[in-house]
Amino acid sequence: MEESKKTYGEQLAEELCYSPKHAGEVVSDEELAKINTFCEDYKTFLDHAKIEREAVITSIELAKERGYTEFVPGSHYQPGDKVYFNNRGKAVIFSTIGTKSLKEGVRIAAAHIDSPRLDLKPNPMYQDNDLAYLKTHYYGGIRKYQWATLPLALHGVVITRDGKTVTVNIGEDENDPVFCTTDLLPHLAANQNKRTLGEGIQGEELNILIGSMPIKDDKAGEKVKLNILKILHEKYGIVESDFLSAELAAVPREKAKDLGFDRSMIGSYGHDDRVCAYTALMAEFEAKNPEYTTVTVLTDKEEVGSDGNTGLNSSYMKYFIEMLAEAEELPVHYVLSKSKCLSADVNAAFDPTFPDVSEKNNCSYLNKGVVITKYTGSRGKGGTSDASAEFMGEIRRMLDENGVVWQIGELGKVDMGGGGTVAKFIANLDVDVIDLGVPVLSMHAPFEVVAKTDVYMAYRAFACFYGNK
Repeated sequence: MEESKKTYGEQLAEELCYSPKHAGEVVSDEELAKINTFCEDYKTFLDHAKIEREAVITSIELAKERGYTEFVPGSHYQPGDKVYFNNRGKAVIFSTIGTKSLKEGVRIAAAHIDSPRLDLKPNPMYQDNDLAYLKTHYYGGIRKYQWATLPLALHGVVITRDGKTVTVNIGEDENDPVFCTTDLLPHLAANQNKRTLGEGIQGEELNILIGSMPIKDDKAGEKVKLNILKILHEKYGIVESDFLSAELAAVPREKAKDLGFDRSMIGSYGHDDRVCAYTALMAEFEAKNPEYTTVTVLTDKEEVGSDGNTGLNSSYMKYFIEMLAEAEELPVHYVLSKSKCLSADVNAAFDPTFPDVSEKNNCSYLNKGVVITKYTGSRGKGGTSDASAEFMGEIRRMLDENGVVWQIGELGKVDMGGGGTVAKFIANLDVDVIDLGVPVLSMHAPFEVVAKTDVYMAYRAFACFYGNK
């Protein structure tokens, strides 16, 4: 039987209307296999990089396996050379030298590797009614109630009084203990239930339970706390005052998992923004002899405003590019003015359970590909760099010509709020910038959700941007 021909209206709609397709309807079985393999490696990365320090270490290890060497200022590098620049162990830049002069600019992909979490206060340990706790100060935009009663692991470093660095990672191994904050039982929560959702758990109530067993000494005070300090001293050689010079974070201890009967999604802590960090990093690794020098930035502090010397509101990326430019005797401002950047950060995916916060024609969806976000910011575009129509058009063409599944997105309805990325800080350097990343459900929660097809399409987008076909 002959297939019915499309009507004039159907043909016209197909030709003229914008209607992003579900990636599952577009990708081949062969590409789907590549997607699944890619995402298995991504899950491994997530499990090894739960804080920015671990992301830096893991990324550098992967880079060294692929021939990257530490950047040496003043060196004259050749096309194809691969280098990395480690900024204080909390941010890192990877670069592949291009065949074209820096007169033509560089290609930048910038993602952040910090995620919302519970940081320990400088003097965190205390005892109350024979229970030992750690006081916390939450980092980034969290919904505090989501962090109650979760199994938590402790990650970070302690600098001892004699200057020794002690790395801490407790809770990830199956044989490790875990930690948690506590919450009221429903039977006794009548007054708590009267609080607003935002105040259901208050910041000073996010205290991490760490012990209940005292030392056996009738004359000692705070016996449970003292027992915990004894354990820490025996294992790590630290004393209580060493917490003053520590960076310790409590994060969900669960590993990244396939989600759904069809295993089409990944549930994990830290998709925001390690999903863009990993995909950009893989594209960087595969850049062999790019035309334009690549600059892949994995940065810190985005969740708290990008301030500080490891955040992109500082000048370390500019200084790195300046050092590259000096080898060609070029002023850095000239190189930057010719450069282009993908600000690699996630977008809020439409959630059918909570449809009222999104405007359906302009939000992003799971499984419809990587998201281009022309502007971020809040309400009246406050805090955005707002990419030009010309650069938006250039990125559209690049994705279409290379068969990358993509969609547009924005962060919620206009009056609902919004959020920012690192884009504006790079745009301030006179660089063309646009946001490109992965749609996420439950963003900033301890367990976020992404679709595997979107993860892979993000990688493909960065690869195309770097000239990898």
